Parts: sequence; structure tokens; C-alpha cells
Amino acid sequence: MIANQPPPLLEIKDLRLYYRSGQGVVRAVDGADLTVNRGEAVVVLGESGCGKSSLAKALLRLLPRNVDRLNGSIRLDGEELLPGNEDTFRRKLRWNRISMVMQAAMNSLNPVVRVGQQVAEPLRLHRKYSPAAAMEKAEETFRRVGIPVDFLTRYPFELSGGMRQRAALAMALVTDPDIVVLDEPTSALDVLTQANIMNVLKKIKQEQDISFILITHDVSTSSEIADQVALMYAGQMVECGSAKSFFPHPRHPYSHALMASVPRLRRKEHPTYIPGEPPPLINPPAGCRFADRCDYRFEKCAEPPPYFDMGEGERVRCWLAQLAEPSAKRG
Repeated sequence: MIANQPPPLLEIKDLRLYYRSGQGVVRAVDGADLTVNRGEAVVVLGESGCGKSSLAKALLRLLPRNVDRLNGSIRLDGEELLPGNEDTFRRKLRWNRISMVMQAAMNSLNPVVRVGQQVAEPLRLHRKYSPAAAMEKAEETFRRVGIPVDFLTRYPFELSGGMRQRAALAMALVTDPDIVVLDEPTSALDVLTQANIMNVLKKIKQEQDISFILITHDVSTSSEIADQVALMYAGQMVECGSAKSFFPHPRHPYSHALMASVPRLRRKEHPTYIPGEPPPLINPPAGCRFADRCDYRFEKCAEPPPYFDMGEGERVRCWLAQLAEPSAKRG
């Protein structure tokens, strides 16, 4: 840790979340590490099925019944959250200090309840606000996310897709949590609406001391808000570091391939694609999980690579890092 730097708000170490299935145990999150500082936006990137949403659900303990294993360490302001009493977590942490905007959240609003009542509900449940006080705070939050206050009395079907997504964001922000987890918040929206939602997030981040964990596969959109980037592949974090370093100079071969697939306005190179597909999360490969799709694989890739500390908070799970940086430390 850098001298005089405050401790991280959220620190995840070796988090593992496995599910039981008819075919075997699914290693959805298999040793994830992540650090989130106060007021920071951390983007978790990766292909569909890599474990991003499972990571988010583990943070809020919104888990299905077929969980086979959940262990590791999740610390919020230094306090260990795993294991812990579910009732205590629900009363003190979920939606009080950590809230979430679910994937396709704009379609999860109750169609027969007015939007204002749904946004005010977390205050009544978790903060014991009176109906009048909760509605007043909901009105204030509507203004923060750019929704006209007269929409409080409307039903979800009377709102556009972008406005429903803002309402879902308002529901996550209304309790003034420390961290908001956003799972693919712009995936079902048109390009203009995506830009508007990202502008709202940037404005809130600048004005308030709220941290964001943005889970997405959209590299171009996420670059607008990211302070830190964590790249997931087949249930594992394969690269973590600052956005200023990651986007122009990715280190992991998967990072290189992912960035090469993004269209660029001011470059002549055409976007490329990553051949093959991710390995199954039931009985994944023993060595590097990206090896079968990697143009740089060699004999050492048959062994599971550790994290290599590249300095300045940059870490990469790849044997090439050891060859390129002889002084790199194993994590």
C-alpha cells in the first residue's frame, strides 16, 4: 500500500463461489481478488459466462439455493463479511452500505406499483422512514438521476427504457450507500441512451463519495467512467490495474485480444475476433485457462499461473509476465 493512502473501502481476496448442477460443480468465481477505494469506479470486464454476475451476487449474498461453496474474504472498511449472519447482513449492509442495479433491471420493476413507491421502498424497509419522508427522499433522488419528479406517480410501462433504467438506479442510490454494483446497466439500451446513463453515473461520482463496481462486457462504454479495471476470464481475475494503464497498454494476452476486437475511429486496423470459446467452468483446465485460445502459449502454460505484481498496483495472471519482467513478484 502506498504511504499515506487510506485503506480500501472494499477488499476481496481469493473469493470462490461454486454451484451444484446435474453435470457437476460449476466454478463460477474461482479465486477472485478485487480492491475498491472510496469514490472510485472499478470496471469488471469479461465475456458472457465468465463469472461477473456471480461475483456481484456474492457481494450482496443474493444467491440461489444450489450454492456448493462460498468462501474467501470480503472486507468492507476492514470488517470481514464472510462468513456472517444473514439477518445481520440484510439489516446492516444490503442496500444500506452496498446496493445493486440488476441486469435488465428496467424490466424488473413491478408493473402495478407506481415508480415513486418502488424507489421509496428501500428507505421504509431498511431505514424505517415514514411514507412522507421516504417519498421526499425519492423525489430528491429522481432529480439526481435526471427523472422529472412528476414521474413519481407513473407506472413503469409509462416510462421509456432509459427512464426505467434511471428509476432502477434511483432505487439503488436512494439509501446513500457506500458502494453501488451495476450489472450490465446499459446492455439493453440504444447508444444515445447508454451515453446519457453513463453521464449520469459520472456526474454522481463527481458530486458524491460513492464507489461504483460496473460489471460489463462493453469495453468502449466502460472506459468513460473507469478508474480501475479488473478483467475476468473463466471464473478468474487475469488482470487488474489502473484504467490509464489497462486501456492503452494491456498486459495479458486476453486483454490484448479483447482490446483488438473494439472498433477504433482513428485507426486503420480492422477489429479482430478471439477464436475458440471459453473453457467449461465444470472441470476447467489445470493450467492457464486462456491457453487454448492464446497465440503466445508455451510449455509453462500447462501449469496454473499465479498473480504477478508488476508494480503501481498492476497485477497479471500470466507466465509471460515473468519472462517480460524478471523482477515481477508472485502474488
